[in-house]
Amino acid sequence: MIFELIEDTTKLAIIVAGLYFAFGAYVRRKQPAWSEPLEKGRLAILLVLVLAASAIKVSEDVLGGESGPIDVAILVFIRGHVPVTLTGFFKAITITGSFRVLFPLTAVSTIALLSGGRRFEALLLSASVSIGATLVYVIKTAVGRARPGLWETEWYWGSSFPSGHTLVVAAFATAAVICVSRIWPAAREFALSIAILWIVLLGFSRLVIGVHWPTDVLAAACIGAFLPLAMNVVLEFVHA
Repeated sequence: MIFELIEDTTKLAIIVAGLYFAFGAYVRRKQPAWSEPLEKGRLAILLVLVLAASAIKVSEDVLGGESGPIDVAILVFIRGHVPVTLTGFFKAITITGSFRVLFPLTAVSTIALLSGGRRFEALLLSASVSIGATLVYVIKTAVGRARPGLWETEWYWGSSFPSGHTLVVAAFATAAVICVSRIWPAAREFALSIAILWIVLLGFSRLVIGVHWPTDVLAAACIGAFLPLAMNVVLEFVHA
């Protein structure tokens, strides 16, 4: 298992590096006007490529049935090591990723950004969440993966892959970090810390209450974070 992980990580690194250098070569030869945004957005572009490649790899393992034993082992480990007294806390965290919380939060944030004349940020935030929610519905319907049945849990709509709560929270949180970075650069690190903490706790909460497999959460986090980052990178090049 360790050797397989090392092999997969190596392949992922090679793919990402190859795509990045291929894009850089294209910019230098065909689109020299993109050289500045390429230089400024180097880290963001690499992150977009890593997230995309990771989401594809995890999805491939899920569809091929290769992730089953690892998923079961992780869930059993979590079930045996997370104190029952923390279940209520993680259920509360899960609620923060529900429609009844994220929809009004997105709406209020979008209106506030528009009122402040931040149209780009408002569009990025609302589009990230809307596209994320649409992808959740489409992928769940297409994949139809059964939810874990290792112990009795609450009922949730839809199939297991991907975790809708995690995907939409990752999309909202990542878009929010980008917005904060553009409006208040000094608060970027704080916003990033809060976003990462929220995404990690939300994803972990779905495992603690037993309604998702770990690969559901991992793929969802990658897809959700990818959406606003990719949109932001594309728009930077469009306006170059």
